[in-house]
Amino acid sequence: MSTHYTATAKSLHWLMALLIFGLLALGFYMSDLPLSPEKLQFYSWHKWAGVTVFLLVWLRLFWRVTHRPPAFAASLSAKQQALAHLGHLALYLLMVAIPLSGWLMSSAKGVQTVWFGVLPLPDLLGRDKALGAQLADLHSALNIGLLVLIGGHAAMALLHHLVHKDDTLRRMLPARSDSTT
Repeated sequence: MSTHYTATAKSLHWLMALLIFGLLALGFYMSDLPLSPEKLQFYSWHKWAGVTVFLLVWLRLFWRVTHRPPAFAASLSAKQQALAHLGHLALYLLMVAIPLSGWLMSSAKGVQTVWFGVLPLPDLLGRDKALGAQLADLHSALNIGLLVLIGGHAAMALLHHLVHKDDTLRRMLPARSDSTT
């Protein structure tokens, strides 16, 4: 079995990382802007990218289920492996829950999501201003949780690379692959 992730897994990981960082930055930036055509355009872009992440996470989950990831470093205890699995599970759950909460929020606020300005997505809820406000708070809280998890994920990768000097980080870097698929 390979000690590195497949090229597809690496590509999906880094593509989603870039999209998620962009979404987080745009989301925090646009939320404080006064209402304007520019703000509305930013919201459209944010929703387009959010739907894209929502679709990509399902592709990524399919790939992970059908392509076994490499084993953890031998130096990890069973408890550390369980914590790593739990962290990855939490990341996947948030990558599903955050776009879904945004879609629910848009629906409740009466603002339809139209993917790339072309494909209208169905509203998941009826218009409800109070629920829309609650979902906005939930969406923000989930994003803060994601930031914390991403920070922990990156910190653990760096800890393995710099302190434990194992292959944990290198096996996900795009420059190296044991597999072409």
